[in-house]
Amino acid sequence: MSATTSMTTFMAREIAEIPAAAEAVLAAGEAARIGGRLRAESFPFVVVCGRGSSGHAGVHLRYLIETRLGLPVSAAAPSVVTGYARPPQVAGALFVVVSQSGRSPDLVAATQAARAGGALTLALVNDPDSPAAQASDLVLPILAGPEQAVAATKTVTNSAIAGAALVAAWAGDRELEQGLSAMPERLGRALALDWSAWSADLAEAPTAFVTGRGHSLGPLREIALKLAETLRLPALGYSAAELRHGPRASVSAATPVLALRQADPLAEGVDDLVRDLTADGLRVHACGGPLGTLPWIGDGHPACDPITMLVPAYRAIEAEARRRGLDPDKPTGLTKVTETL
Repeated sequence: MSATTSMTTFMAREIAEIPAAAEAVLAAGEAARIGGRLRAESFPFVVVCGRGSSGHAGVHLRYLIETRLGLPVSAAAPSVVTGYARPPQVAGALFVVVSQSGRSPDLVAATQAARAGGALTLALVNDPDSPAAQASDLVLPILAGPEQAVAATKTVTNSAIAGAALVAAWAGDRELEQGLSAMPERLGRALALDWSAWSADLAEAPTAFVTGRGHSLGPLREIALKLAETLRLPALGYSAAELRHGPRASVSAATPVLALRQADPLAEGVDDLVRDLTADGLRVHACGGPLGTLPWIGDGHPACDPITMLVPAYRAIEAEARRRGLDPDKPTGLTKVTETL
């Protein structure tokens, strides 16, 4: 057994801290306070800015804003500001930057440009004293605590939870608020789920696919990223609707598919895809619903469940990395700014 296999990693410890971190950000009430302020405002549209894992939390936020508030949401391209020197015309809009460290120069520059252009700027950050926070009108600390593993975990879940709490208060969505209040307990139960049947199936795979729809899109892209950075396995995340088209041609018996399914109006489309892929003899691992093959804790709020599904996926990926003798804390060629409160 290698040293990497036997040791307790930062990534494993930080995954285990996810329920407590979620409880902390929900108990703080800052998301509800800011959401209440936003309710008094009127915005023509919203822009969300983030990269990598933070960008995936931003995709989850986009779906919540569009489904709960009916506002169109655009994803910012920071290089338009930093590379092409073209500040966006965002007067009157809400600009939300999601960043674990709050120190990415391009995200800070994009936030500064949005504020100068007349947008109300809001930072979802782990460090409330970071440059991105200082560049923003409003700051929502995600309170995830220190995160030392290169592969972000609890900062991702807390970013998504903080964004959901913000929208719940902004939209006056009582059901979403109730769903969020159950999350610390459900996240704790999710820590016990064993998804090793999926991660072990990746051993000889040249690539992997992750799919779902709607509220699952951000989380499924996050899982694909974790496979790439932690297992060094090229992985692709597609909506179930997209996977049926061009990408379907590259799915084979050698490329396992993980399907995330929350109980909402898009569930039937995910179920249909799982049935079709299974009927074609492909290797599908599904979470949720009547076709689920992976352990699950049962349906909760459909906007919250995809965040909860990250926990068993993270645990399976971390364990598989150690089994292969890889260090999940320090993927080859990657570095990280240590997160602070």
